[in-house]
Amino acid sequence: MMTREPGVRRLETLQAIERKVLWLSTAIIDAANAAGRKDPDGLKVGGHQASSASLATIMTALWFTTLTSEDRVSVKPHASPVLHAINYLLGELDADQLGTLRAFKGLQSYPSRSKDPDTVDYSTGSVGIGATAPVWGAIARRYAADIAGNPRSIGRQYSLVGDAELDEGAVWEAVLDQTVSELGEIVWIVDFNRQSLDRVVPNISATRLQAMFQAAGWQVLTLKYGSFLSALFDSPGGGALEQRIDEMSNPEYQRLLRCSATQLRDRLPGDGPNADDIRALLARLDDAEVMRVIRGLAGHDIPSLVTAFEEIDDTRPTVIFAYTIKGHGLPTAGHPQNHSALLKPEQFAQVAAELGESVDDRWRRFDEGSDAAALCSLVAERLQRPITAPPARVDVPRDFGRGIGGHASTQQALGRLLLDLTRRAPEAARRVVTVAPDVASSTNLGGWVNKAGVWSPSEKRDWFADDAETILHWDERPTGQHIELGIAEVNLVSLLGELGTTWSRWGEPVLPIGTLYDPFVTRALEPWSFGVYGGGQSILVGTPSGVTLAAEGGAHQSIITPSIGIEQPGVVSFEPAFVQDFEWCMLDALSRLGRPDGSSSYFRLTSRVLDQSLAAVPVDPAARERRRRQAVAGAYALRRVERPAVTLVGMGALVPEVLTAADRLHEMGVAADVVCVTSADRLYRAVRARSGHGDGDASIIEQVFPADRATPVVTVLDGHPHTLAFIAGIRGVRSVNLGVTEFGQTGTLQELYRLHGIGPDAQVAAALDLVDPSPVG
Repeated sequence: MMTREPGVRRLETLQAIERKVLWLSTAIIDAANAAGRKDPDGLKVGGHQASSASLATIMTALWFTTLTSEDRVSVKPHASPVLHAINYLLGELDADQLGTLRAFKGLQSYPSRSKDPDTVDYSTGSVGIGATAPVWGAIARRYAADIAGNPRSIGRQYSLVGDAELDEGAVWEAVLDQTVSELGEIVWIVDFNRQSLDRVVPNISATRLQAMFQAAGWQVLTLKYGSFLSALFDSPGGGALEQRIDEMSNPEYQRLLRCSATQLRDRLPGDGPNADDIRALLARLDDAEVMRVIRGLAGHDIPSLVTAFEEIDDTRPTVIFAYTIKGHGLPTAGHPQNHSALLKPEQFAQVAAELGESVDDRWRRFDEGSDAAALCSLVAERLQRPITAPPARVDVPRDFGRGIGGHASTQQALGRLLLDLTRRAPEAARRVVTVAPDVASSTNLGGWVNKAGVWSPSEKRDWFADDAETILHWDERPTGQHIELGIAEVNLVSLLGELGTTWSRWGEPVLPIGTLYDPFVTRALEPWSFGVYGGGQSILVGTPSGVTLAAEGGAHQSIITPSIGIEQPGVVSFEPAFVQDFEWCMLDALSRLGRPDGSSSYFRLTSRVLDQSLAAVPVDPAARERRRRQAVAGAYALRRVERPAVTLVGMGALVPEVLTAADRLHEMGVAADVVCVTSADRLYRAVRARSGHGDGDASIIEQVFPADRATPVVTVLDGHPHTLAFIAGIRGVRSVNLGVTEFGQTGTLQELYRLHGIGPDAQVAAALDLVDPSPVG
């Protein structure tokens, strides 16, 4: 780390690196849009030169003076070229890779931990999600250290945040979470350039934003004016100049950035009572210095940044508001529409000349033996991280081997499975962590929470421990295995994503399970999807689900989530009807976490209590194992008849109604096979694999839907009917697909089943239409 006041030679070296980073990031985007890279379909390649320039100084100062190998950084999406420029100077990229931004399998449009070839700590690109990722990364790292019994050498977690990104609700959901105020390793640096995508933000207020962070317990540091301006403010007329700049609106300030020195001498004094003092001060400056007056912000001043980094209080989160200029150092600086504007060839050549670079040799490194080259080498060595070896797989049993009887719901089964895991597989259970948004008890995690405890950065007293009427005990300690967030689904799935990366980041696999009401999966979909994209492996449990919420009404009844489960990359979705099926599928899901070839899972569960004897689980060990394999693979035949006329296919809570429909059809002389789908996702993958697409297990198709039993099909689920509509295509048969296509109602289950046409009556009618399609009358 630098000393507080860098020596002249050291400062000059850092400024040389700053100019090189600015040039390389600008050139990376220029190369992406060069004639040789034109998209054959005429699509724009694009890039964000101005947004990159805004952060070039901050990132130079951070990387080359402060970062350690223990630290992690989330870089704002549009500044990815700056990150690649720095990594190039540190030896992580070759020159020929710098021209591949936004090219096929080249440098990604936005930082990608899983797809970029160089070091990227956090995938960003989804506005607001990357900003908060280090918050959840900090918790995940602490948790991994706690379960491993390691001393907490955790480093800092930096977020480089665009000021317009603070508009995102996800940011404030994270800032306001009570646990976050205890995480002193969190440091946010706000690139405060006061511009958004299309305009200068007219009323963005640093003081209001600062007060919001302070109210949440954060340390707030403000870097507004750099060394040149600070010194100038101490000279005659300086106080008037400072007041004038402080009081002018954002749009006026941005407009002055577009002025020449002559225009500034005329406009900057304004028409206030101190205009003459400002005019006199400007008269003492040459034109270059006058231009620095309006550009001398601390976010582009390395000494100011270094001083701020050394003032970080590691006992609480810190936010640094660094005033910057969007496009600093480029001809487009301060232009209200510079967000995605690309420099024209003549402007690019102008930048090269001003920075001492060459358009024809744009990837030139620092000369061997130069101070800048030496510093790059030292920093590369300092930031070198040990290689994280893939951890050993967590040994999760495939089957507890017990019989399950009585009446129960799959929602109830979740809590029981976790408790059983502590007894039957304690080493695996030790790595389980559950996460809930203030609904642990209503999603049946109460018993687990009582046994495993609640994770907290520090141990806290449970004031209700001696209250005999308190059923749920809130024992908070660093060894707890449940993390409770506020009612914020975005926080929950964001934390799940980071907990799901500990195996690859720190070599400590964690088995994260998040629970929330299934209708709220859609609210959390974007950050959940983004966490999977970033390599996070976790299990998301949506419970309860569908119109089986009955009296809760349409506001809480999910419809499209089964389709989401099928369509989400990197995730296997399940909707088991019976507790035994749930147990098998959940154990399978747990076994696929924390490994290089692993994946996430999504469970759609219900609070509807079913008679478990309807599952007809085979008693014979070999037959039971065959049923287990089929349930995990996506489906099994629950009932076979000698000569089926129709096949009834059900998924989830409606399987008892399917069996009832089959019984009624039998009484009418219509024989029906019954197939229970546990995973429409895996079944659909199997169908694709059969035709040579994807990597599903096609064998389940022949076992459950053999060609010699091909009949018309009725499918039904408590969700959108198109989820299972593909099944008819397996054998090319006619079908009727029943499900929920409208918002729900308050009522009993049977009333709602009739309303949506998914109960036994609708199934019987659909089957008869398929078996005897002749018109009535």
